[in-house]
Amino acid sequence: MLGKALSFLRTEKRDVIVLGIPRGGVIIAKEVADALDAPVDVVITRKIGAPGDPELAIGAVTLDGEVITDPVLMELLGVSNDFMKKETTSQLNEIERRMKAYRGDRSYPDLSGKAVVIVDDGVATGSTIQAAIQSIRRKGAAVVILGVPVGPPDTVARLSKVADQVVCLRTPEPFHAIGEFYAEFDQVDDDTVKEVLRTMREAR
Repeated sequence: MLGKALSFLRTEKRDVIVLGIPRGGVIIAKEVADALDAPVDVVITRKIGAPGDPELAIGAVTLDGEVITDPVLMELLGVSNDFMKKETTSQLNEIERRMKAYRGDRSYPDLSGKAVVIVDDGVATGSTIQAAIQSIRRKGAAVVILGVPVGPPDTVARLSKVADQVVCLRTPEPFHAIGEFYAEFDQVDDDTVKEVLRTMREAR
C-alpha cells in the first residue's frame, strides 16, 4: 500500500533510493523499494529514552552523532547532563554496531542529488525519524520524503515541516501504538535485516 502511494516517484523518473530505519522499517522499505524499482539501504538513528522510562523519547542521536533533544520534556523530567552524555555514548555505540552488522565494510551510498525516501513501520513521537531526516539532508539529498503506514496526526504534521513531503497512509486518533495497526507485528531481528539487504543488493 505504501509503495503504491509513493509510485509518483517512479512516474516522475526521479533518481530514488529507499532507506529503512531498522529494524521493522527495513521490512517496509523492501516493499517500497520493490514498488519503485529502487535500491534500498538503511539509515540508523537511536532514541534517547527518559530516565526510568526508556520508551519515552527525550531525544535521538543521528547517524553522524548529532543529538536532537526535547528541551521542554528534559526540563520537566529534570534530566541531567551526565545522563544525556552516558545515553548518547551508549546509543552511538549501538549505531556503530548496527552499521557494521547490517552493512559490513561497504561505503555508504552517495545521496547527492537523489530523492531519498525514509521508511519506517510507523511513527509515534517522531524523534528518531526527525533525526534521520536531518542526517540524510546533510548528506546532500535533493529531496527527503518520509513514507510511513501510520502515525498520530500531530506527529505527522510536525514531521511535514522537517521533510520535503510526508506520505502517511493512516493518521488515526486516538493513537496508542504502531503494532495495533498490523495483523502481524512480530519482532524483527538483526539476521532478518541483513538477509533483506543482501537479497535486495543481489537482485540489482
